[in-house]
Amino acid sequence: MKKVILILGMVFMATTTFACVNMAQDKVPKAVKKAFANKFPTAKKVHWDKESDKEWEAEFRMKKMKYSANFLTDGTWQETEHEIDKKDIPQAVSNTLKKSFSRYDVEESEISETKDGMVYEFEIEKGEETLEVAISSSGKVVKKETSEEDEDND
Repeated sequence: MKKVILILGMVFMATTTFACVNMAQDKVPKAVKKAFANKFPTAKKVHWDKESDKEWEAEFRMKKMKYSANFLTDGTWQETEHEIDKKDIPQAVSNTLKKSFSRYDVEESEISETKDGMVYEFEIEKGEETLEVAISSSGKVVKKETSEEDEDND
Protein backbone atom coordinates (compact mmCIF):
# COMPACT_ATOMS: atom_id res chain seq x y z
CA MET A 1 0.00 0.00 0.00
CA LYS A 2 2.85 2.40 0.86
CA LYS A 3 4.42 1.72 -2.54
CA VAL A 4 1.15 2.50 -4.32
CA ILE A 5 0.79 5.80 -2.46
CA LEU A 6 4.44 6.67 -3.17
CA ILE A 7 4.04 5.87 -6.87
CA LEU A 8 0.81 7.88 -7.12
CA GLY A 9 2.52 10.80 -5.41
CA MET A 10 5.43 10.66 -7.84
CA VAL A 11 3.06 10.50 -10.83
CA PHE A 12 1.12 13.51 -9.47
CA MET A 13 4.33 15.51 -8.98
CA ALA A 14 5.59 14.67 -12.47
CA THR A 15 2.22 15.55 -14.03
CA THR A 16 2.05 18.84 -12.09
CA THR A 17 5.62 19.77 -13.07
CA PHE A 18 4.91 18.96 -16.73
CA ALA A 19 1.70 21.01 -16.65
CA CYS A 20 3.52 24.01 -15.10
CA VAL A 21 6.25 23.83 -17.74
CA ASN A 22 3.65 23.69 -20.51
CA MET A 23 1.77 26.64 -18.99
CA ALA A 24 4.99 28.69 -18.95
CA GLN A 25 5.69 27.68 -22.57
CA ASP A 26 2.23 28.87 -23.63
CA LYS A 27 2.48 32.25 -21.87
CA VAL A 28 5.79 33.45 -23.32
CA PRO A 29 5.07 36.84 -24.94
CA LYS A 30 5.23 36.90 -28.76
CA ALA A 31 7.87 39.65 -28.64
CA VAL A 32 10.10 37.40 -26.50
CA LYS A 33 9.66 34.38 -28.77
CA LYS A 34 10.38 36.49 -31.87
CA ALA A 35 13.51 38.09 -30.35
CA PHE A 36 14.74 34.67 -29.23
CA ALA A 37 14.19 33.11 -32.68
CA ASN A 38 16.05 35.99 -34.34
CA LYS A 39 19.01 35.77 -31.95
CA PHE A 40 19.22 31.96 -31.77
CA PRO A 41 17.82 30.55 -35.03
CA THR A 42 19.56 27.17 -34.56
CA ALA A 43 18.41 26.62 -30.94
CA LYS A 44 16.97 23.21 -30.09
CA LYS A 45 14.95 21.86 -27.13
CA VAL A 46 13.87 25.29 -25.86
CA HIS A 47 12.25 25.44 -22.41
CA TRP A 48 10.93 28.69 -20.97
CA ASP A 49 10.65 29.86 -17.37
CA LYS A 50 9.26 33.11 -16.07
CA GLU A 51 12.06 34.68 -14.00
CA SER A 52 9.99 37.67 -12.83
CA ASP A 53 7.07 39.85 -13.92
CA LYS A 54 9.36 41.46 -16.48
CA GLU A 55 11.79 38.72 -17.50
CA TRP A 56 11.77 35.31 -19.21
CA GLU A 57 14.57 32.75 -19.40
CA ALA A 58 15.03 30.20 -22.16
CA GLU A 59 17.15 27.11 -21.59
CA PHE A 60 18.16 25.45 -24.83
CA ARG A 61 20.79 23.51 -26.75
CA MET A 62 22.89 24.89 -29.53
CA LYS A 63 26.10 23.55 -31.07
CA LYS A 64 25.87 20.54 -28.70
CA MET A 65 26.03 22.84 -25.65
CA LYS A 66 23.50 23.93 -23.01
CA TYR A 67 22.67 27.63 -22.98
CA SER A 68 20.38 30.00 -21.13
CA ALA A 69 19.22 33.41 -22.34
CA ASN A 70 17.15 36.07 -20.63
CA PHE A 71 14.74 38.50 -22.29
CA LEU A 72 12.49 41.27 -20.98
CA THR A 73 8.79 40.94 -21.81
CA ASP A 74 9.18 43.45 -24.67
CA GLY A 75 11.76 41.15 -26.30
CA THR A 76 14.88 43.02 -25.16
CA TRP A 77 17.76 40.57 -24.81
CA GLN A 78 19.52 40.76 -21.43
CA GLU A 79 22.05 37.94 -21.12
CA THR A 80 23.25 34.65 -22.55
CA GLU A 81 25.24 32.10 -20.53
CA HIS A 82 26.81 28.75 -21.24
CA GLU A 83 29.19 26.50 -19.33
CA ILE A 84 32.77 26.09 -20.48
CA ASP A 85 35.48 23.54 -19.83
CA LYS A 86 38.51 24.44 -17.77
CA LYS A 87 40.71 24.03 -20.86
CA ASP A 88 38.73 26.81 -22.63
CA ILE A 89 39.45 29.48 -20.00
CA PRO A 90 41.84 32.12 -21.42
CA GLN A 91 45.29 32.33 -19.82
CA ALA A 92 44.76 35.85 -18.41
CA VAL A 93 41.55 34.70 -16.68
CA SER A 94 43.19 31.51 -15.43
CA ASN A 95 46.12 33.52 -14.05
CA THR A 96 43.74 35.78 -12.08
CA LEU A 97 41.96 32.75 -10.63
CA LYS A 98 45.27 31.23 -9.55
CA LYS A 99 46.65 34.50 -8.13
CA SER A 100 43.57 35.99 -6.45
CA PHE A 101 41.66 32.84 -5.51
CA SER A 102 44.37 30.20 -5.13
CA ARG A 103 42.77 28.50 -2.12
CA TYR A 104 39.39 28.14 -3.81
CA ASP A 105 38.11 25.22 -5.88
CA VAL A 106 36.27 26.08 -9.10
CA GLU A 107 32.82 24.44 -9.02
CA GLU A 108 31.30 26.03 -12.14
CA SER A 109 32.69 27.98 -15.12
CA GLU A 110 30.51 29.95 -17.54
CA ILE A 111 30.73 32.60 -20.19
CA SER A 112 28.20 35.40 -19.72
CA GLU A 113 27.40 37.80 -22.54
CA THR A 114 25.40 41.02 -22.12
CA LYS A 115 25.09 44.24 -24.13
CA ASP A 116 28.08 45.47 -22.10
CA GLY A 117 30.34 42.64 -23.24
CA MET A 118 31.53 39.21 -22.16
CA VAL A 119 32.87 37.97 -18.83
CA TYR A 120 33.86 34.63 -17.40
CA GLU A 121 31.78 33.72 -14.35
CA PHE A 122 32.86 31.24 -11.72
CA GLU A 123 31.36 29.69 -8.64
CA ILE A 124 34.26 28.96 -6.34
CA GLU A 125 34.42 27.36 -2.89
CA LYS A 126 36.79 27.29 0.04
CA GLY A 127 35.43 25.24 2.94
CA GLU A 128 31.96 26.60 3.73
CA GLU A 129 32.51 29.82 1.77
CA THR A 130 31.12 30.10 -1.76
CA LEU A 131 31.84 33.07 -4.01
CA GLU A 132 30.54 34.13 -7.38
CA VAL A 133 33.30 35.84 -9.36
CA ALA A 134 33.25 37.48 -12.79
CA ILE A 135 36.52 38.12 -14.62
CA SER A 136 36.99 40.01 -17.89
CA SER A 137 38.90 38.36 -20.74
CA SER A 138 41.86 40.59 -19.85
CA GLY A 139 41.95 39.10 -16.34
CA LYS A 140 40.33 41.92 -14.34
CA VAL A 141 37.93 40.91 -11.53
CA VAL A 142 34.70 42.78 -12.29
CA LYS A 143 32.45 41.15 -9.69
CA LYS A 144 32.99 39.25 -6.47
CA GLU A 145 30.14 38.39 -4.12
CA THR A 146 29.11 35.77 -1.63
CA SER A 147 26.85 33.18 -3.21
CA GLU A 148 23.16 33.31 -2.25
CA GLU A 149 23.24 29.61 -1.35
CA ASP A 150 25.94 30.35 1.21
CA GLU A 151 23.89 33.21 2.69
CA ASP A 152 20.80 31.00 2.97
CA ASN A 153 22.72 28.55 5.15
CA ASP A 154 23.55 31.20 7.78
